[in-house]
Amino acid sequence: MSQESSFIAALERHRATFSVLENHLDEAGRLLNMTLKALNAGGKVIFMGNGGSAADSQHLAAEFMVRYKKERGPLASIALTTDTSILTAHPNDYEFESVFERQIQGLARPEDLVIGLTTSGQSENINRGLKAANNLGAATVALTGRDGGKVKDIADLSIIIRCDETARIQEAHMFIGHWLCEALDDEVTTAGLTQ
Repeated sequence: MSQESSFIAALERHRATFSVLENHLDEAGRLLNMTLKALNAGGKVIFMGNGGSAADSQHLAAEFMVRYKKERGPLASIALTTDTSILTAHPNDYEFESVFERQIQGLARPEDLVIGLTTSGQSENINRGLKAANNLGAATVALTGRDGGKVKDIADLSIIIRCDETARIQEAHMFIGHWLCEALDDEVTTAGLTQ
């Protein structure tokens, strides 16, 4: 396959995934409302993911804390994927499957929103982290893919990108994340949540 045909083929798969994102409009609205509820209650948004989804978690936490487009105060957020000491000490002393669960137990509060990104829905460390958040009374969201995996039965809200290609699922997750940032810019400046 030539470079040109490879590029076009990838673009067509991207377009096919994005052509059905409108099906998630109501879920995206619920995500926005859950985020606003957490922030209005003095809570924070906690992101977690593995691999590319870890990078996406950090990306979105940065958009919250710094800014997206509009000038506004920071929106309380953290990614559980950035502390290398925790990420290496915990699996060394316990196991990798509980690395997010442990952090949720120590950091999360009932007023928080915990968002797990897992393209398969089968990531045990994400699933255990969300279960721990549920046990604390925090709201939980899964951005996932394929058939939703196990996580769809754990999170309060699961947004399932029904695609089998990891890259396309991640692209859809980032679209939803960037839209959330844009919508929050409008909401928080209107509601006076800026600092």
